[in-house]
Amino acid sequence: MIAIGCDHGGYDLKQKVLEYLVQNQIEYKDFGCYSKDSCDYPMFGQAVAKAVATGACEKGIVICTTGIGISITANKIKGIRCALCSDTVSARLTREHNNANVLALGAGIVGVNLALSIVDTFLRTEFSREEKHCRRVSAIQALEEETMIESSYEVD
Repeated sequence: MIAIGCDHGGYDLKQKVLEYLVQNQIEYKDFGCYSKDSCDYPMFGQAVAKAVATGACEKGIVICTTGIGISITANKIKGIRCALCSDTVSARLTREHNNANVLALGAGIVGVNLALSIVDTFLRTEFSREEKHCRRVSAIQALEEETMIESSYEVD
């Protein structure tokens, strides 16, 4: 299952991504927002990230106007490797090399067609499991263990 969330700046693009998920028979849980009314991205970025971190969802997609703020928010949750992608090569490589589990998109940066190609690439690309990439992801996880406080998350 895919967790998805956005703020008002990402609402229209989120609707297009939801259409893509339905067309491709990919299950999802929508964590909001649910309109174009002004709202704050940290609420929605953390909800998606917590759903992925707890294992309630396999991967996540977060969207705001630039993708920057909501990706920063998602990366504050232990266990999340959120990548802001504006092209399909980055989407493929962040899955293959970094085993990223959350994709961030900037609705004001990428158009709908490109965004949907990025989503498709991200969701269909597997982690390479090459030794060097496993070692690097393990180093990221070790840094998290050293620097991030353990929390328990409740997912609605």
